[in-house]
Amino acid sequence: THSYFGCNAAAEPGYSAFLGTPQICVTKMSTRNCQGMDSVIKPLDTIPEDKKVRVQRTQSTFDPFEKPANQVKRVHSENNACINFKTSSAGKESPKVRRHSSPSSPTSPKFGKADSYEKLEKLGEGSYATVYKGKSKVNGKLVALKVIRLQEEEGTPFTAIREASLLKGLKHANIVLLHDIIHTKETLTLVFEYVHTDLCQYMDKHPGGLHPDNVKLFLFQLLRGLSYIHQRYILHRDLKPQNLLISDTGELKLADFGLARAKSVPSHTYSNEVVTLWYRPPDVLLGSTEYSTCLDMWGVGCIFVEMIQGVAAFPGMKDIQDQLERIFLVLGTPNEDTWPGVHSLPHFKPERFTLYSSKNLRQAWNKLSYVNHAEDLASKLLQCSPKNRLSAQAALSHEYFSDLPPRLWELTDMSSIFTVPNVRLQPEAGESVRAFGKNNSYGKSLSNSKH
Repeated sequence: THSYFGCNAAAEPGYSAFLGTPQICVTKMSTRNCQGMDSVIKPLDTIPEDKKVRVQRTQSTFDPFEKPANQVKRVHSENNACINFKTSSAGKESPKVRRHSSPSSPTSPKFGKADSYEKLEKLGEGSYATVYKGKSKVNGKLVALKVIRLQEEEGTPFTAIREASLLKGLKHANIVLLHDIIHTKETLTLVFEYVHTDLCQYMDKHPGGLHPDNVKLFLFQLLRGLSYIHQRYILHRDLKPQNLLISDTGELKLADFGLARAKSVPSHTYSNEVVTLWYRPPDVLLGSTEYSTCLDMWGVGCIFVEMIQGVAAFPGMKDIQDQLERIFLVLGTPNEDTWPGVHSLPHFKPERFTLYSSKNLRQAWNKLSYVNHAEDLASKLLQCSPKNRLSAQAALSHEYFSDLPPRLWELTDMSSIFTVPNVRLQPEAGESVRAFGKNNSYGKSLSNSKH
């Protein structure tokens, strides 16, 4: 079961990220600092409270709420509530959107036309969209067709409008590419590049933690994509392994911009019911509606730990209170000295929380100590106080990445990191047994394989 497919729906690997979450969001920008980053977005509107879908996952052994493994579930944000937003044009046929036209004859396939794509198989279905694997008749390439059903009385879902408008302007190797948009009376179809799996599926296929070289390459690409959007004043707001697509060459691509924010007209307030519970930062859990790019950076820290350790960093079992307790157990229960302003957050009631002292992250996740500088980077991302979190741009300069080829920092936006000589994924433990008859050493130095 995937988070973006609604109840009892399923999908092929990699396509949970394409089935968006309908929500109305607008935004306005201001400036404030989080460490290494000066872009901030002020609060605006409200989003319906999360619905949850549960998916089996493994649990960390460092856990005061320990339960049998078969009771541990991954909780996803679904946000599939219908929005009854009527428009003056509802029921009228919209003109077809054509981003490109073929210079050939009028009968040849063209961008912007539904008959230019052949549906090969259904990959998954959600509450308002269905995703198909398809093939372009224009250039013969495989595509993912996200077909959004339009209801006459509701018009086009805001999520689809926002996702399409944002992605049209984002051109980066580590962001899923929107090829085409097709608008008819019944449907809005977003045509994406075809990517065969996602990080959640990849980690499920390789349990116990990923090869440390691969973790480094995945994290570098994630930070590269985030730095690109953050410099353009866009927050992703729903970072989780399911929304990070992985190509067959190991290229990581940010997907599902249905919750993302960019410049627009102001409305009421941000929703604090945004990021999937396990990847939601403590400031948002405590009711903060004023957040910036630092919101995404907490999710990066959680995903980094999960890739190395093989378990979710903070797998909340019950509710927001439980989620916060798990965070405070490792990072320490905050106070005004460690987090100025925490007492003013709506849901912070000191008497509700056990007083924990902060711990070294390796006490919670021992595999961080196996990789040079990994614990230091994780600790700078997993900061309770948002202004203390490292920015994406600053994280790319962290010593953890110092053994990667310098050319990676010189690539143009649309260039893959795998265009740099000797940069490639290493076989995971199980794969190396099949491919080479023996395991790769877990701590094999990147300096031996990437230079």
